[in-house]
Amino acid sequence: MSSTTNQVIRCKAAVAWEAGKPLVIEEVEVAPPQKMEVRIKILFTSLCHTDVYFWEAKGQNPVFPRILGHEAGGVVESVGEGVTELQPGDHVLPVFTGECKECAHCKSEESNMCDLLRINTDRGVMIHDQKSRFSINGKPIFHFVGTSTFSEYTVVHVGCLAKINPLAPLDKVCVLSCGISTGLGATLNVAKPKKGSSVAIFGLGAVGLAAAEGARIAGASRIIGVDLNANRFELAKKFGVTEFVNPKDYKKPVQEVIAEMTNGGVDRSVECTGHIDAMISAFECVHDGWGVAVLVGVPHKDAVFKTSPLNLLNERTLKGTFFGNYKPRSDIPSVVEKYMNKELELEKFITHELPFSEINKAFDLMLKGEGLRCIIRMGE
Repeated sequence: MSSTTNQVIRCKAAVAWEAGKPLVIEEVEVAPPQKMEVRIKILFTSLCHTDVYFWEAKGQNPVFPRILGHEAGGVVESVGEGVTELQPGDHVLPVFTGECKECAHCKSEESNMCDLLRINTDRGVMIHDQKSRFSINGKPIFHFVGTSTFSEYTVVHVGCLAKINPLAPLDKVCVLSCGISTGLGATLNVAKPKKGSSVAIFGLGAVGLAAAEGARIAGASRIIGVDLNANRFELAKKFGVTEFVNPKDYKKPVQEVIAEMTNGGVDRSVECTGHIDAMISAFECVHDGWGVAVLVGVPHKDAVFKTSPLNLLNERTLKGTFFGNYKPRSDIPSVVEKYMNKELELEKFITHELPFSEINKAFDLMLKGEGLRCIIRMGE
């Protein structure tokens, strides 16, 4: 790979030229990495709902033309000035949030919300010089959450790269760079269910099923899946879900249904939909005295959470989490090892595979609600 060091690389990328329009495979120029940056060759990327959300650009600032993508696995091609812990050939997972290792958040054992590299969905340029590393005929193409993995090569800040075991199959572990780690960590790192406990999971998409997988790994005896789509229960059984509740089947609030099922409430709940009603239900369905509810889903920016303060005074705990409380550089390599040690099953999250040339099909699958994760093979 050394022949391309310090050179502009021409490669294929899927460019979103405008909101909601199919991506176009274009030849782009990818500039060399600058200070504290790394250029990587993406081998596999997958599609997360966040990509679709910002591609549709219905609820946030439209930043186009843009290269989306943030769940991926690749190999370091070259490193910029000041990068010492990575070298060409290292296997990495790019992550939409970072870990500078120097700010108060990074030095805290309790936080993973880095001051420097926290997710910024509006920024389409690199932090170092406020410029894009992508261009077509001299016209800049914007970055997405610091990763832009829908390109055969991309440039990422070193703080947003997790160096992983080179023996780990990148076509499997690439899904750990966003949604699966978010759900898994919400349960294992934040809810922390005890062996034999009961857990309710609100929303059985990929993140919710990852939260259920965390409950299974923790040894929960009852994992209650809550979803408005009854078709999801059969698949959810593979992730340890033991019972299913569809709020549409009852005339009373679902938190009351769950309290009756569990003799007063579940020990833990994890909310993965982002809908306010589900958040309130997730909090109010945990047992008084020891119940813990964890919010994962991102609500509308104007949404307001409303509950009686007595629910807190009765010793229920409400927590939030960001990326499952994992620090990308420090913690994600060990999550990869959980997969390598067969503690964590990733294959069941991967329901489709497509070549890069058919990336728009992956968007169609997600818009139709089909499958969990679609792996896109680059370089074809």
